[in-house]
Amino acid sequence: MESLREQILILISTPVYLGVIGLEVLLSNYRGRGLYTWKDTLSNLYLMLLNTVIDLLFRTVYLVILGVAWQHRWLSVSQAAWYWILLVLAEDLLYYWLHRFDHEIRLFWAVHVTHHSSTQLNFTVGFRSSVFQPLYRFVYFIPLALAGFRPLDIVFIYSATQIWGICVHTELIDKMGWLEYILVTPSHHRVHHASNPKYLDKNMGMLLIVWDRLFGTFQAELSDPAYQPKKYGLTKAPGAETPVSIVFHEWQDILKDLNRKDIGWGIKWRYLFGPPGWSHDGSRFTSEQLRQAECKEE
Repeated sequence: MESLREQILILISTPVYLGVIGLEVLLSNYRGRGLYTWKDTLSNLYLMLLNTVIDLLFRTVYLVILGVAWQHRWLSVSQAAWYWILLVLAEDLLYYWLHRFDHEIRLFWAVHVTHHSSTQLNFTVGFRSSVFQPLYRFVYFIPLALAGFRPLDIVFIYSATQIWGICVHTELIDKMGWLEYILVTPSHHRVHHASNPKYLDKNMGMLLIVWDRLFGTFQAELSDPAYQPKKYGLTKAPGAETPVSIVFHEWQDILKDLNRKDIGWGIKWRYLFGPPGWSHDGSRFTSEQLRQAECKEE
């Protein structure tokens, strides 16, 4: 039954992805927007394949761990409708914190940075995966198993909500009215991918934007000319982009910091678990420091 669910999901989502990507390519060319390049699209495909292979190889491990947690569950939801509603809400909330910590802790940012390294925003960027995230993502979902949600249902709902998370990677859909208050929309996700200081580390949700509004990470897309057009990608370009560097460039920078002889273990610890951009000598800046500097200039 569970494998059949995933097969049906793939059968439904694949033509949806192909359709929206094809339409976006046509509209991009027709309007002269230049939203796609071969190099960037191939990089997106490459990162998606790496992520998929790691996920498939590691799936048995994390399903066993979630299964053990489920066998020791503290709660049980017997009513079917509430079971699925609560699972969607709880999983989306936990994903919010997974995504937020990926942005706020440098060790995890080294994994997630691949998703933000594209200087474009189109539907294929939604497939530009955080390659090694499957190795730890399941840890955030252990509370769901302890709350009585079956491991395969957890995996299924993550895959289902990810369809929406992929489809918000576009510049061609404007604001969506009242849905802007409930769902993560393309407008919200353009903010998330922009590297303008005001937009950094904002709008972390996958399906619902309510978590960002609740926990203080929401930022609306502005019409201020200073933020139009937005700049996508990283605040500092990683240099030459090769199949290896695109995945490991932040890890290489971390190793350089950890191998410094002029700093102690306390500073090294912050270089690993502090916010991305933190430096002990002020040579680099965190997202919050960049925002403060921008505010002073205004």
